[in-house]
Amino acid sequence: MRQAGLSRVLGVHTAWTTVGDGEFFCPGCGGDRNYQRRTGKRRFSVLGVPVLPRGETGPVVQCAACEERFGAEALDHPTTHRLSAMLRDAVHTVVLAVLAAGGVSSRSALECAVGTLRGAGFDDCSEVQLAALVEALMSDAGRMRMPEQCGGGGAGLAIELHEALDPLTPHLAPAGRESILLQGARIALADGPYSGAERDVLRTVGAALTLCTDEVDQVLVAAARTPR
Repeated sequence: MRQAGLSRVLGVHTAWTTVGDGEFFCPGCGGDRNYQRRTGKRRFSVLGVPVLPRGETGPVVQCAACEERFGAEALDHPTTHRLSAMLRDAVHTVVLAVLAAGGVSSRSALECAVGTLRGAGFDDCSEVQLAALVEALMSDAGRMRMPEQCGGGGAGLAIELHEALDPLTPHLAPAGRESILLQGARIALADGPYSGAERDVLRTVGAALTLCTDEVDQVLVAAARTPR
């Protein structure tokens, strides 16, 4: 009883100040919400009146919906909208890389690629547009070089794959990462067995997705065994 009485008399009061806002994925709500980024000044209080400074606290991220507070690392998780956009960009980059490695002369590969991109959200994608884009990519020798020191993956191409996949990979479960590689593998197989260049590109994709060599090989084998 005495301790409860003291807690009503003595305490620590925090005065919060909003220093920014935006949208984030709230761990408490489990969805996209608005947030306020806040810092606080702590003061020792007597009868609810702040009297002595006790230092600063925060910054914290406070959800505008549930009003829970989280560490600033909560902003590292992309919103659902942003995650979807990152996934679309990743699939688009992988599709272009695989087609550029195998060429665009195969109608079946183009059809498979268009179907993959439409499934990813590129509803207006057509074979003509995709073929023109890949041919433009292939004409850029600097992006499509396949030097030995880059493991056959092409320095520029490897950089573009990592730029698209690196920010996304930490937010995907293993099955999600394998799914992206599998989509690329099916495009490569649409016109026959993997070529050496296609295998190199797919292994570069797997490395960017932080899949080990054995995992990449398993996905490539599984794709080849799946009826098309």
